[in-house]
Amino acid sequence: MKLALVDHGAGNLVSIAQALRRAGSEVVWATQPVDLSGVSGIVLPGVGATAHVMDGIRKAGLEEELRRPTTPMLGICVGMQVLFEGSDEDNAPGLDLIKGRVRRLLDPPRLPHIGWNELELKRPDPLLEGIGSSPEVYFVHSYAPVPTDRSCVVATSNHGQDFVAAVRSGSITGVQFHPERSGTTGTQILANFVNECRKASE
Repeated sequence: MKLALVDHGAGNLVSIAQALRRAGSEVVWATQPVDLSGVSGIVLPGVGATAHVMDGIRKAGLEEELRRPTTPMLGICVGMQVLFEGSDEDNAPGLDLIKGRVRRLLDPPRLPHIGWNELELKRPDPLLEGIGSSPEVYFVHSYAPVPTDRSCVVATSNHGQDFVAAVRSGSITGVQFHPERSGTTGTQILANFVNECRKASE
């Protein structure tokens, strides 16, 4: 089974690829549209700002394909943020796969928010199976999405105020934290995504 790891020039690709391979997936580095053909899932990483990530996606010619994915997709950190309509950080448009906007964290003790934080799971979800009731994961961010429809929120965390940490809309999922830097919890989440892609392709 092959998963596409989108390479737009701004993401922790090596560590994510290693975790996906350990979970039993072959990893294809997607740098052009043809690389998304014949895969069972798409992982969209991202660091930095929305505008930079979207610019890399456009330069690679991947925007149209990512706007209409036919397989499960997982967005990570800024890769999650670009799943939404746009961001207040740089007023850049996103992929508009989930309605809502990315906004600056409210009342934070400091920015950027860097370090381990506990997740509060809002409802059961296949992506978060087997990680316990109050797992800790690793964040590096100053912004987070605010979905129009809160029913897509599967986990939150807190840094001054609660913020959205994980979402699902159909087969589109996203996490604001870095699973590739979140120890055994993050490894389990990536393995869960691989398993979801495997089931969807059967």
